[in-house]
Amino acid sequence: MGGQASTTGSFPSLPCSRNADGNSDWMSALCAQLWDVPLHHLCIPGSHDTMTYGLNKKSPVSHTESRLLQLLAKVLPCVTVPAVLKWSVTQVLNVTEQLDAGVRYLDLRIAHMQEGSARNLHFVHMLYTAVLVEDTLTEISEWLENHPREVVILACRNFEGMTDDLHEYLVTCIKNIFGDMLCPRGEVPTLRQLWARGQQVLLSYEDEGAVRRHQQLWPGIPYWWGNQVKPEKLIHYLEHMKSCGRPGGLFVAGINLTENLEYILVHPAGSLQKMTLPSLPCLTQWVREQCPGPGPCCTNIIAGDFIGVNTFVSDVIRLNDKLLGC
Repeated sequence: MGGQASTTGSFPSLPCSRNADGNSDWMSALCAQLWDVPLHHLCIPGSHDTMTYGLNKKSPVSHTESRLLQLLAKVLPCVTVPAVLKWSVTQVLNVTEQLDAGVRYLDLRIAHMQEGSARNLHFVHMLYTAVLVEDTLTEISEWLENHPREVVILACRNFEGMTDDLHEYLVTCIKNIFGDMLCPRGEVPTLRQLWARGQQVLLSYEDEGAVRRHQQLWPGIPYWWGNQVKPEKLIHYLEHMKSCGRPGGLFVAGINLTENLEYILVHPAGSLQKMTLPSLPCLTQWVREQCPGPGPCCTNIIAGDFIGVNTFVSDVIRLNDKLLGC
């Protein structure tokens, strides 16, 4: 179904079809009927722990990990770090590849390394990435310039080792890098509204003080994290959360599995990827059963691990067709 040119906007409608292998401009390809749907009533694909592709065997262990693990990393780094690494990596595509694949929610866990420079900001998930936050934000901005009708939701979280001065430094970087692309907080916008204003970035920031000081920042977005090893238990958790009613604004349902110590000890040769991949058919079926919209049991952002290994992104995008009633 192809939409017609709108009488209330100057954006031509594209055919309502998508190439499953090329979702780099899927928002542009949505039917015109969906341009006026607020973002929190659409289904949007996201990546969990977006930046873990930047971890490697030289990555330092996070200072929030146990003292024992930090000691082992110093005494036996060649054994400890690779063991931690295989349970830390959740993505293999870099941030540009994830955006090209259609991901529109990025989970950015930010940290300041004690050993680094005064303003040395990295990403973290048990280990610190070598990738710098400023470089990544610039990479995202450059991608958006080449895709002017795509919108991303950036969730800045964790903030390990961050002082008030570092928060102000980071927010200044964000403003300088994205400029007028940033959508100030308020009512959740529609695509048509964002396109009309030339805005492409909703940036949630999980520090209340910074949010109060800067209108460009949105409050932290709720993330439904099941903390489960088995997909059936994760789905049970997600269904329970849906039965309690969805949040009023943007929110994330995470289909990412989480290892525990018992599982790691029973699977010494395992990894997060080996644990996740066999569970994807079960999780994929759950994703395909979801519905966007304002209803209490509707889903919004769905975030997963190992983007690109299956049809997850296309499955989430396709859910929006359910709003068309055809």
